[in-house]
Amino acid sequence: MTYSAQYLNASEAARRLGVSMKALRLYEQKGLITPVRTAAGWRTYSPAEMARAAEIIALRDLGLSLAEVKRVLEGDPQCLEPAFARHQSALERTIRQTAEALEKIRALRQDIAAGTVPAFADLVGLSRCRGDVRLALNLPWPWGGERFELLDIRPINYIVGPLGCGKTRLAHAIAAALPDAAFLGLDRLEDNGSAAKARLDADHSLRERIERALAWLLGEGAVPSDALTALLVGLEAHGPACLVIDMVEDDLDRATQEALTCYLRHHCSQSRPLFLMTRSASILDLDAVTGDEAIIFCPANHSPPNVVAPYPGAPGYEALSTCLASPEVRARSRGVVAFRPHS
Repeated sequence: MTYSAQYLNASEAARRLGVSMKALRLYEQKGLITPVRTAAGWRTYSPAEMARAAEIIALRDLGLSLAEVKRVLEGDPQCLEPAFARHQSALERTIRQTAEALEKIRALRQDIAAGTVPAFADLVGLSRCRGDVRLALNLPWPWGGERFELLDIRPINYIVGPLGCGKTRLAHAIAAALPDAAFLGLDRLEDNGSAAKARLDADHSLRERIERALAWLLGEGAVPSDALTALLVGLEAHGPACLVIDMVEDDLDRATQEALTCYLRHHCSQSRPLFLMTRSASILDLDAVTGDEAIIFCPANHSPPNVVAPYPGAPGYEALSTCLASPEVRARSRGVVAFRPHS
């Protein structure tokens, strides 16, 4: 093998590692990897850099921030303990759910052996985990009451559409239809997030969780703000089994939006799904959507919402992509809303 053949360009390196080229550039910006530049200025990745990138990805999969990854790679393992604790908790939760399902199946088999026909209600949900949810509702205005069903709710579900498409009403309808769901509206930003600050003053445990979340986000490059704190209070508060958030990007700059997206991907779970209204290309980067995410698109012509696959050529992709803009563009149109005309 020649010297040049051992070096991969950015596209091939990203493909082999299973990440985006944007992620590789981010690792470089944070000083985690150092690709070699060709005479023409193109990035190339040596076997050593590929191995280091694989280590970074493995640590990221455990939920570590980039700052924590850097400390681990420099020989400080202390931040691995809470990551392992979170991973252990998730595994134990899965084991409990599996054990409960097994016990239910054993009981049903015993009933069948005794000649008892299982009730239909006993069969519902056996093929999926107890924490999984399904969604079915009649669409509100501006639709005509059509039936909307979402049979595969992911840990993160984006709600996207142009101005006046009905996405806010859909978000409210989803929050009303799902059991133990809560809607986190833009009122979270009122009076510099005073309601969230009051909750922090009254709940020491919540304050500790927010401080840990902020430390993680700051390690990713986020900028602290009242808007970020208010959002985190809604995300970290115990209670709702599902959270629907109105315009998650409002009052957050680009760096914070990108850090928040990483945080949600590493800390969300199937047992507590999120529905995020957004029109920001930093919150919803179509090139970086994972298998744990779904995109619900509300067309401008008020045809029923549909799930759009995140790749060019998929039905609805082009219309979806035109609804997303940079944080700078989104900031200019913040606060513009559509009203239902009064007859």
